[in-house]
Amino acid sequence: MSVAATTSPAFGTLYVSPSPRSRGTPRVTMALRSVVSVGSILTKLQQDCATPLPVIRHVADSMTADMRAGLAVDGGSNLKMILSYVDSLPSGNEKGLFYALDLGGTNFRALRVQLGGKEERVVATEFEQLSIPQGLMFGTSEELFDFIASTLAGFAEKESKKFHLPHGRQREIGFTFSFPVKQTSIDSGILMKWTKGFAVSGTAGRDVVACLNEAMERQGLDMRVSALVNDTVGTLAGARYWDDDVMVAVILGTGTNACYVERTDCIPKLQGPKSSSGRTIINTEWGAFSDGIPLTVFDRDMDAASINPGEQIFEKTISGMYLGEIARRALVTMAGEGSLFGRAVPNKLSTPFALRTPDICAMQQDNSDDLQAVGSILHNVAGVESSLSARKIVLEVCDALVKRGGRLAGAGIVGILQKMEEDSKGTIFNKRTVVAMDGGLYEHYPQYRSYLQDAVTELLGSEISKNIVIEHSKDGSGIGAALLAATNSKYDHDF
Repeated sequence: MSVAATTSPAFGTLYVSPSPRSRGTPRVTMALRSVVSVGSILTKLQQDCATPLPVIRHVADSMTADMRAGLAVDGGSNLKMILSYVDSLPSGNEKGLFYALDLGGTNFRALRVQLGGKEERVVATEFEQLSIPQGLMFGTSEELFDFIASTLAGFAEKESKKFHLPHGRQREIGFTFSFPVKQTSIDSGILMKWTKGFAVSGTAGRDVVACLNEAMERQGLDMRVSALVNDTVGTLAGARYWDDDVMVAVILGTGTNACYVERTDCIPKLQGPKSSSGRTIINTEWGAFSDGIPLTVFDRDMDAASINPGEQIFEKTISGMYLGEIARRALVTMAGEGSLFGRAVPNKLSTPFALRTPDICAMQQDNSDDLQAVGSILHNVAGVESSLSARKIVLEVCDALVKRGGRLAGAGIVGILQKMEEDSKGTIFNKRTVVAMDGGLYEHYPQYRSYLQDAVTELLGSEISKNIVIEHSKDGSGIGAALLAATNSKYDHDF
């Protein structure tokens, strides 16, 4: 039998193809090609995703350097390092009824809280959560904000007797808006750009509080925004309400971001009067970080097909919106070039974002011998019939991507802590310092959490890392926004 050696252009895989005269051999040859192709694609993926200590050390150091550059001057680095105008954090003395709106990604939430001061703290809370209709993510600014105001109006009508507003007062809102905003005061901010898959027209360059106020007026709703906050800033405020050692907050959900407490004398670009506390919260917008991040061909392809190619690279490698899609793209290549699931690539698997991060998380929790749950998810979500060996390869793909994501997120956290430690000379690493975490990816994905913690411990060493407490702060951003509405109330208070 005459054969020809062929190299796959994408991955340099050597396989044997039969000569036209050969009969009865193609099936055997195809099987050989499948084994070699899938194995080489997986190996290449794992190599390109690798995050050994030198890689995450470089990421942490680069994060620190980019933070300094972004604090020196606007546009100094990929990190926006946005001033939040939150100069005082909740003390526990806050009292009264306050509302919060949380637009953090694909979900929208309205919340109200009755605060009772140091003795009673949070007396009562109620909330309502809705998914943002897909059409509104690509619609007009007016349509999106009318939806938010309409939802808020319906929620306010259901206010129960547990909540009390003093006579003559307007209801005040903390508005959590989790997209890059150029904050101009505690209650105003200009949208810089949409992220997390949103592409709403007519909002960029506008004050998002004005957009909401106009929509509330159209609904006849008598409320005012007293604090505009990013979700990470809200999470930090909410966690700090219960624990004075909280210095950093990180969101790891659909998207990702981080903020931290910064000294005002360490912000060269801060002009004008400094806050009386000498501190403020900086919103890093770390999703835009990109230095030294290990990328695969699947990351590059996904990025090129995204609505913001070349942007938000850190977010695209560590956040919940993208992990499932990167895995899907790898599996499509394995199915097409290596016949991972038989001769054809299933149509459902070829649909962008058909495989979601909750799906790969659920598959990684399957410890059964036959990986039945993995098989069921592949069948139901991607239309795939899979063998046991194929399911094992799918899990290897998931693990490679999740390990990279968790370890990069851990490196980012260390980058922030390093910067704070360098400026405060021993007040971060030598005492208990809490990093408040929120977001569904961190909450629900145990392997991701474990990889993140491993990276922090590797980078800081076992002794210092004992002082760094990485703590889940569930739904902290909503309560935090309401607390910041309280601390920035237009009414007299003695909080």
